[in-house]
Amino acid sequence: MTLVWKILLGILLIGRLGQGQDLLEEDLKQIAMDEEAEEGGEPEGPGTDVSQPDDRQPCAMWMGGVPGTPGHSGQPGRDGRDGHDGPRGEKGDKGEAGEEGGPGQKGDVGPAGPRGFPGNPGLKGARGDSALSYHSAFSVGLKELVPATNVPIRFNKFFYNDQHHYDDVSGKFRCVLPGVYFFTYHLTVYTKDAKVGLYKNDKAIMFTYDQYQESNVDQASGSVILRLEAEDEVWLQVYGDEGFGGVYADNTNDSTFSGFLLYPAIPTPAQRR
Repeated sequence: MTLVWKILLGILLIGRLGQGQDLLEEDLKQIAMDEEAEEGGEPEGPGTDVSQPDDRQPCAMWMGGVPGTPGHSGQPGRDGRDGHDGPRGEKGDKGEAGEEGGPGQKGDVGPAGPRGFPGNPGLKGARGDSALSYHSAFSVGLKELVPATNVPIRFNKFFYNDQHHYDDVSGKFRCVLPGVYFFTYHLTVYTKDAKVGLYKNDKAIMFTYDQYQESNVDQASGSVILRLEAEDEVWLQVYGDEGFGGVYADNTNDSTFSGFLLYPAIPTPAQRR
């Protein structure tokens, strides 16, 4: 604290000495003017300096003062102009991989690509059911003249009926295995005209008519392919108003009715995994 007081006292004294020097100079100038007035001398012309130059300076002008207190910081200046682009730097090191982004929106369907090469053959499939494992056939004939009309003809002479799918009591073939069947008949016509129809489930499918020639034995025949479901029935019958038809048979003349399965309706097996 003593040093600070000494510095302040020195500043005060220097200020007072400066003021005293100014007053002294003013007094000297006033005395000189008074003397000139008393002497009555004319004033010097312009540009004439009567007094001698005084190179002396008061001590306050040549003595070094105590440094003043630093001023406050000024306001920040304005931003300078942008500098020119510097030279391109060297390529930096590869950065680390970022986090995986979420799935984006589904894009549009692209154009069809070129046709590819044929693929390799597939594996051999499992052995299927053979059509030969399904059997249904019959062949029957008559022993005598058909005695009645508009009812199924009861063939009572058997050539083949191992599966017993033809019933000689009803005179009808009853389908057991669904599929496609072939039916045919060959009939001897004698003593009168023959009108024969092939029926499926009480519906006539086809007709055959043969006109009898007196003293002659004729033949009438027909055949058809039918798709049958299980329990369907097929038979022949003579139609007309007469009491008996012209379908005939004896020891030397036959009338036959036959049918057999062409191929079964095998259900499509379930696709193998």
